[in-house]
Amino acid sequence: MTVKQLTLPELTAACARLGIPGIGLWRGPVAQYGLAATARLVRGAGLTVTTLCRGGFFTTATDLDDNRAAVDEAAALGTDTLVLVSGGLPPGTKDLPAARARVADALAELAPYAAERGVRLAIEPLHPMYAADRCVVSTLDQALALAERFPASQVGVVVDTYHVWWDDRAPTAVARAGEQGRVHAFQLADWTTPLPAGALTGRGPLGDGAIDLRAWHDRVDAAGYRGPVEVELFNAGLWARDGAEVLAETAQRYVRLTRRAEGGAPEK
Repeated sequence: MTVKQLTLPELTAACARLGIPGIGLWRGPVAQYGLAATARLVRGAGLTVTTLCRGGFFTTATDLDDNRAAVDEAAALGTDTLVLVSGGLPPGTKDLPAARARVADALAELAPYAAERGVRLAIEPLHPMYAADRCVVSTLDQALALAERFPASQVGVVVDTYHVWWDDRAPTAVARAGEQGRVHAFQLADWTTPLPAGALTGRGPLGDGAIDLRAWHDRVDAAGYRGPVEVELFNAGLWARDGAEVLAETAQRYVRLTRRAEGGAPEK
């Protein structure tokens, strides 16, 4: 989604050219291009699919058919991680605990189905401003409370800096998730202000905002996470630019973020 202006063939070619080894895919573009065709395209470019986004919206769904389909799609693409956005309050209700209970009930049905297909469910907490309409799971502690009902091989969490950077309990939750092997995905985005209307397209490029991204990267690394690191930027300004340039710039910013000077100290 960082470069959604690129077609999947353009994206895979650019990733291969830049040495980016994997891509996190969204279901919409995959469906448009074709599931089997996407799987062939990614494999042919020598890339891996890091995660598939997204399943969830359990609080308003009447059945789990679409989530089972999302699991099947993840398996077909060769990724072991399906990102879940839990859903907001059901229409006409204001009962947050009941909505979270519905998420737990849905996980109890979906987790065994996913496990049989080699797919892990990764609960992504979203910033509290999205609790009403998109995600009643707002903190890593809440996500872990749901995940800990299941084996770590089945259900874990997503650490997305855009959504959790403000929470002073999140660092401890990251450490706990790491001890349990439940950090199933790690995503970077910066927080820039003023936010656009609705804030959905307000994710800032790495280094442009208020988040200490290097500290978060080090924190997740210290928790034992060794999986891929995704950069997920919903940003209208970036989408209006040349996608290949945005991808190259994003990769360069990530390298600067993670590079360390001689002796192990972070570069400035």
